[in-house]
Amino acid sequence: MANDWIRIRGARTHNLKNVNVDIPRNKLTVITGLSGSGKSSLAFDTLYAEGQRRYAESVSSYARRFMDVLDKPDVDSIEGLSPSISIEQHTGTLGSRSTVATVTEAADYLRLLFARAGRPYCPEHHVPLSRCGIHDMVDAALKLPEGTKVMILAPVSRDTRLVVGQAAAEMSRRGFVRVRLDGVVTATEELLGDKTDGVHTLEAVVDRLKISDQSRSRLAESFESAVRLSDGKAILAPMEGNFLEQSFSTRYGCPVCSYSAAEPTPPMFSFNNALGACPKCEGTGRVDQFDPHLVVRDPELSLGEGAVCGWSPKSRANWQILERLADKMGFNLAAPWKKLSPEVQHFILYGDGREGGFTGVIGALDHDWERKRSEAARVGLKQMRTVSVCPECGGARYRKEVLDVYLGEGDSRVNIAELTAMSLTDARDTLRELTFSPERKAVAEGPVAELLKRLAFLCDVGLGYLTLNREASTLSGGEMQRIRLAGQIGSGLTGVTYVLDEPTIGLHQRDNEKLIAMMKRLSEAGNTVVAVEHDIDVIRAADYIVDIGPGAGEHGGEVIAQGTPAEVAQNPASKTGAYLSGRARVEDDGKGRPKEMTQFLTLEGARGHNLKNLTCHFPVGAVTVVTGVSGSGKSTLVNDTLGAALRRHFNHTKERPLEYDRIDGLDLIDKVIDVDQSPIGKTPRSNPATYTGLFTSIRDIFAQTPAAIERGYDSGRFSFNTPGGRCEACEGDGVIKIEMGFLPPVYVTCSTCQGRRYNRETLEVKYKGKNICDVLNMTASEAADFFSAFPAVSRKLRTLEEVGLGYIRLGQSAVTFSGGEAQRIKIAEELSRRDTGSTLYILDEPTTGLHFDDVAALMKVLRKLTALGNTVIVIEHNLDVIRLADWIVDIGPDGGARGGELVAEGPADVIAACPASLTGKYLREELARTVVKPAKKSASRKKAAA
Repeated sequence: MANDWIRIRGARTHNLKNVNVDIPRNKLTVITGLSGSGKSSLAFDTLYAEGQRRYAESVSSYARRFMDVLDKPDVDSIEGLSPSISIEQHTGTLGSRSTVATVTEAADYLRLLFARAGRPYCPEHHVPLSRCGIHDMVDAALKLPEGTKVMILAPVSRDTRLVVGQAAAEMSRRGFVRVRLDGVVTATEELLGDKTDGVHTLEAVVDRLKISDQSRSRLAESFESAVRLSDGKAILAPMEGNFLEQSFSTRYGCPVCSYSAAEPTPPMFSFNNALGACPKCEGTGRVDQFDPHLVVRDPELSLGEGAVCGWSPKSRANWQILERLADKMGFNLAAPWKKLSPEVQHFILYGDGREGGFTGVIGALDHDWERKRSEAARVGLKQMRTVSVCPECGGARYRKEVLDVYLGEGDSRVNIAELTAMSLTDARDTLRELTFSPERKAVAEGPVAELLKRLAFLCDVGLGYLTLNREASTLSGGEMQRIRLAGQIGSGLTGVTYVLDEPTIGLHQRDNEKLIAMMKRLSEAGNTVVAVEHDIDVIRAADYIVDIGPGAGEHGGEVIAQGTPAEVAQNPASKTGAYLSGRARVEDDGKGRPKEMTQFLTLEGARGHNLKNLTCHFPVGAVTVVTGVSGSGKSTLVNDTLGAALRRHFNHTKERPLEYDRIDGLDLIDKVIDVDQSPIGKTPRSNPATYTGLFTSIRDIFAQTPAAIERGYDSGRFSFNTPGGRCEACEGDGVIKIEMGFLPPVYVTCSTCQGRRYNRETLEVKYKGKNICDVLNMTASEAADFFSAFPAVSRKLRTLEEVGLGYIRLGQSAVTFSGGEAQRIKIAEELSRRDTGSTLYILDEPTTGLHFDDVAALMKVLRKLTALGNTVIVIEHNLDVIRLADWIVDIGPDGGARGGELVAEGPADVIAACPASLTGKYLREELARTVVKPAKKSASRKKAAA
């Protein structure tokens, strides 16, 4: 039936070549193809953009002004398209106040749950606070034996500094003839002349009476008077006899002491609200403060030699203070700082803590910081400051009163900071096991059910290792995408077209089945799911495949095959089909493999986050893959510990690595470089020529032409970023942006330069018959031949060809490149440099966005790096990369608190043979499936591993 298909006709967005595509409705469709072939152009810039545009047209023009409406795609027609929702990799502009709990809306239910079912506890006696009405107070009094003499007191102040006479006068003015001062009942008039100033506890005696059946109304009236005077508190005290004094509060109060707390409300449980946020860090969990490790610039020096910044003999006033302190405390100013006792060091840094006393070096620096308001004046001080965990809340973000509210009963109770610090899996289990009193159970059931539903979806997409308080800005694109996917499943929408961007990013093979099941669940609920994906398991599980190719960039943009996985696998023109059917496989040529691995970079005792005193080895001059299930600690190990330590050592960054004991083998490398998939430029003006430095050389070449010399043009004349040679009508953009109010802005080709970005005079200067605009429109391959007379330029361009990017144009905007293309441009830039052969390259999931052919090209590039003597460490889940690596470090056995251990390390056959390794389990299957010539290939692999 016609309604069963989304029919796209004449799609020409970006590099798409007037393609026609049919996508089945309410099914899972995978769009695949080489990196840069046009997959995202079809899925996001055509299909999703048109669905969003149609929805935008259905709302009022006023509402449309507040929507980020995408450009209208260049397509003839799209039929059968339902409203579309895009779930992409990027994390957006999420700030430090966004957490997993806030983006999943779990925070809303947590606030409601703690406010309605939580119970405040006394911070000193750790007993639940209780509150009572006037009738409860009266009932408690009437339970005493008839005739018992009692007093009803109103607490005025507890352990508070006051002048006794003034306080007594105030009580007398209010009509109280007796007060209890520090436990002693005294007539008010006897205290009027007492000018004693000290810390006292004062209570007003509201009434004195004997308990009887007729005293109910009098008791009620007296208790009401007491709670009015003392903000909801009252005390029932004996005048004689030995019964225990009882404290009451209409607010939550401690039955042992007079501590009380306000009734919990939902805003209190938000660290974005002043009612709940820690006053010290304002709910961020961190404070910017002076770091004693930076204030003490060199512990090997003495105070006299300037160990402490600004406190040496050169600063006379400060030095005199230190001299007096040395005399008083008996320490030697000439002794190295590290030789001083911890007590003396703490005293010098933080002072004596007395009001008006010595504030310490850091106290003096704090004063200077507050006094110097301008950024310029604070430059020197900033170098001694770091962002650290808030000392008041310990990073919990909430104020103390909020952390005293607990869910559940007995020892199993938890507060909001403890619950959000758990992994999603543990939080789910904790909520299931919580017990509530009967009156609280009724109000807790609704929020708990919603929370359990959300946590179950998040765990099902392989995110059970995340914590609810994890900052959203620290999540990878794949993690954020799966969070959004779980949210959409929980929403229960139907009749929607979901467009997903590689949902398996960062996902171990173990979790793939759960993810596939969730995508199938979405489609079975009456939604169309379109996923841009390269994972072989997802492609095989798809109901329909659209294969884009045959190449990348201008060599792509065509539909090579579409149909079921079985149909595409049999299509001889489809590269994806060749891998599906087993006709092709990812391999490297073996060049660059180390003959033996005898030198290692060794990291010992890594203990950051969930790492458990882990020690592992990385062979020098080889490709090492660090793998493990999601959340096992791979990024913590490689990026936050090893990478951070090496960047601090070689690049002298202020970055603090996570805790570890030592690193051996630093003498085997001379620098560390991170190669990620972030864009090669921050603006559309950035391009491969500017990123690689080629543009500078090319502009110099044009500046040396006879025409440029005759006119006096320097190299700056040939830049489209500065006035002079560029077209000023479009300021070198080549297009002019026209704002359309409530419609999306329209970009039209500049009529002055016709999109060529330069003015007429600049374009008249030519080299070998080509002007600067013609050169920027060349592909890397064309430019390599064109500039063959300039070896430095030609070498860089040939390197782009070597990494499979000969098709990209020199002036192509950086924002048009896929993540895989951007990463290979960076690798090409590294390969083109004169290498020392001792560089460590760190890559985090480089196969993101890469087709099987691209993965093979990537492995050849990595082999070029190791052939030069460099070392490569890769965080990866792709089984082809793992299989072809020289060395594997497998972290696990699970995610979160159940991870952080070294499961196994060694060549692929060692990992495959390890029964405890989840990676090994899937690697065994992959080795068995992909090795077509077992005798020859396995022998060479064993030889390389040895």
